[in-house]
Amino acid sequence: MASFQKRGKTWQFTVSRMENGVSKPIRKGGYKTKKEAQVVANQVEADLQRGIIPKITLVPFSEYFREWLELYKKEVDHITLKRYLNTHQTLLAYFRDQPIQHINKRSYQAFLNEYGLTHARDTTAKLNTHVRACVKDAIDEDLIRTDFTRNAVITGNDESVRPAEKHLSYQESQLLMAEVYKRLHRSIGYYLILLGLTSGMRFGEMVGLTRDDFDFKRNVIKVTEAWDYKSDRGFKGLKTVTSEREIQMDKQTMLTFKNLFETQPSYNEQDLVFYSPLSRRKVLTNEATNKLLKKMLRDLGINNITLHGLRHTHASILLYRKVSIYYVSERLGHKTIDTTLKHYAHVIKELRTEDANRTVQLYEDMASTLNV
Repeated sequence: MASFQKRGKTWQFTVSRMENGVSKPIRKGGYKTKKEAQVVANQVEADLQRGIIPKITLVPFSEYFREWLELYKKEVDHITLKRYLNTHQTLLAYFRDQPIQHINKRSYQAFLNEYGLTHARDTTAKLNTHVRACVKDAIDEDLIRTDFTRNAVITGNDESVRPAEKHLSYQESQLLMAEVYKRLHRSIGYYLILLGLTSGMRFGEMVGLTRDDFDFKRNVIKVTEAWDYKSDRGFKGLKTVTSEREIQMDKQTMLTFKNLFETQPSYNEQDLVFYSPLSRRKVLTNEATNKLLKKMLRDLGINNITLHGLRHTHASILLYRKVSIYYVSERLGHKTIDTTLKHYAHVIKELRTEDANRTVQLYEDMASTLNV
């Protein structure tokens, strides 16, 4: 039977234990409330009954997360690693030296709620994903018993979320495409804008393309690597396994690039399509190309979008034109179709309304032919 004592402002428990006829009680203190001490004491007694010597060394949550990160996330790219390190700093700032054993569902939910006040819902969800993976390993190590992240409610400041629906309409896309073709002779940047509009590729994927990735016989572009345009590290792996793909392209886009390759020599040993000798990163920068796009849209009287907005435009137009969401997801290189559904929920909602009206009309037309 455990006993409890209050020492100053904290509580301590003592669990009786005999080893080879010698009394070797287990004592541990530092608990803010008697209830916390009772919970741990009950776990210790349960372990002893099963013949397990309990692990009761208290480990600060932020410290465990950092050790877990160093052990299990050594192979992630530096951008993903930076996100994990940001999570670590967030845990350290909020929980300080609070042991992982003292965190429960309520205290963790309070943490998520506070974090969500100043961050987007997606950002809060990503942080929770990091923590949940860490907590599962802590359970496997018998460091804690309960998954305090289970069924956590994800909150967020939706006002800080950039709307995914920021894209061009079909008519605006036509105007942009026509203007791009007029300006191709000015800069290689306009070729990149054209490709973003007609392929839906991510910026890093486009600047990572080499001339060998263009198959002009099949009108296909192979996406096998990306370029780390945020640093000077060159080629890097793609965002997800499903990002490696072949994209079937329209003939006009492919003919445009074929003419470019035939008339312009390759100026770099990697054979990069969007090589830029003036850039320290060796490729066109996101900033410079966005400036070209912004000026062109302004000249056309169209509201500004970014290069990533061209990706949203590409996907939205396909969905509005009733292209299968499964194919759109595959074409974009999304990890799962759930990702596509999340990013284009606004389009799906509009199409669902159309489908509902079309379904009702179908049966009304059918009923009108009956003599009832």
